[in-house]
Amino acid sequence: MSYLNRITIEAGKRGGKPCIRGLRITVYDVLSYLASGMSTQEILSDFPSLAKEDILASLEYAAERERVTLTASA
Repeated sequence: MSYLNRITIEAGKRGGKPCIRGLRITVYDVLSYLASGMSTQEILSDFPSLAKEDILASLEYAAERERVTLTASA
């Protein structure tokens, strides 16, 4: 799976932050929910417009951003 199919960035939506499939739910939102201890199932229950693949895409996006940051600073 590639996050490129699920993560969108639009200048006029949520300040240009990466969002899930054009929704107003940002990658940061999803990562924050996971970091606070919410399970994938809890997030999906609270946000029925999300799919499990959206959560995985958020994690993949964050991992790629971290990899790029580490590579650039090396």
